[in-house]
Amino acid sequence: MFPGMPNPEKNRKPIVTPFTQLIGCRYPIIAGPMFLVSDEKLVAAVSNAGGVGGAPSLNWRSTSEFRDALRKIKAMTDKPYAVNLIVNKANTRQFADLDVCVEEKVPLVITSLGNPKQTIERMHPVGGKVFCDVTTLEYALKVQDLGADGVIAVSAGAGGHAGPTSPLVLIPFLERNLRIPIVAAGGIATGDQMAATLMIGASAVQIGTRFIASAEGKVDQKYKDAILKSGPDDIVLTKKISGTPAAVINTPYVAKMGLELNPIEAFLHRSPKTKKYMKMLRAYLGARVLEKAASMPTWKEVWSAGQGVGLIDEILPAGDIVERIVEEYYAAWEKNRPEAPLSFRPRPKPAIRRDEKSAP
Repeated sequence: MFPGMPNPEKNRKPIVTPFTQLIGCRYPIIAGPMFLVSDEKLVAAVSNAGGVGGAPSLNWRSTSEFRDALRKIKAMTDKPYAVNLIVNKANTRQFADLDVCVEEKVPLVITSLGNPKQTIERMHPVGGKVFCDVTTLEYALKVQDLGADGVIAVSAGAGGHAGPTSPLVLIPFLERNLRIPIVAAGGIATGDQMAATLMIGASAVQIGTRFIASAEGKVDQKYKDAILKSGPDDIVLTKKISGTPAAVINTPYVAKMGLELNPIEAFLHRSPKTKKYMKMLRAYLGARVLEKAASMPTWKEVWSAGQGVGLIDEILPAGDIVERIVEEYYAAWEKNRPEAPLSFRPRPKPAIRRDEKSAP
């Protein structure tokens, strides 16, 4: 038995959705890949508990260390896991890290912030699935046409680079217009919320902030304590980390730093001649601040988190978090069931895709 495996006496029957059938996991739960938080232990613990543990490739300082980490994960679990790849030009490691994902046959790759075409083309021949972060239908349709296996619907309330749209709107809106599975992301921390998102069109959830407050979460204790003490009103969006709005806890340092770019920074981020280099510089400086705040006591407290902080009140082992979410999911169904169907029931799709409709 691998570390983090659930107690067989507590183990509920699988939750069957298009996502679990595609990926081969027991429960439709992804532990969101989190910069500086997710490591081999957290990934393996979630996967062993029936979910899908995820981590960004950039959590390791080199492509070689990333390859070693994947091999450690595979030694710790025989279940599906996920890797997040940043696929824009600012990530100078994207192609080397993709090579490793292909070589190690990563079961699920989640792409962010760029064009996933090459990732899709290279992962499919080795059996890997590719899901893409999306915040709009327009981009979701593009990645679907490129051959993506699914999308992560990043909604308002998410940690990091959150989307602008409520999940209560974005998920059913995407579900009406896509043929591929949708994973709900944004402010989700409980099984009740998972039940709600599956009801409105998602086939899985991606949960990040809840797993920061896990025994395996690789961050300083002050960061975990801040998660437990914060509420939704404590989450603000700042452009100071990466140049685009990112959700963080409103610490005194964040308040002092401000949330907007100064006029010169904003101009350089917009200029075609400088925006690429400004993104790279801002990403580097932001990562340094986040790394220091996450790993050691510092007055520069910049802690990424989503609005789900208000639903988190204790630190638990990652496997126990998965079990609790599943128990809450079933309890929600049993409390509100019309006749308690516990597996996914697909709804008919519209005959005409939104981008194919003629203008009125």
